[in-house]
Amino acid sequence: MLTTEPDLSRASWRKSTYSQSSGGCVEITEEYPDRIPVRDSKAHDRIPVVVPRRAWTTFVTAVAATDGRLPA
Repeated sequence: MLTTEPDLSRASWRKSTYSQSSGGCVEITEEYPDRIPVRDSKAHDRIPVVVPRRAWTTFVTAVAATDGRLPA
């Protein structure tokens, strides 16, 4: 479990290459070796969700393997 939040004041954020033109997308920063901060691209003032890098990798792999159709 991550106990301290990273300083994101100078983070370089990027949008997913699969971002929707309607604005339904997230941004991530990959500057931290053990975690991935994730934020809503439309709401930069909200606190990002910070997940362990391993969990993010598992999530992205599952989305890619199911073409975005994850089981409920």
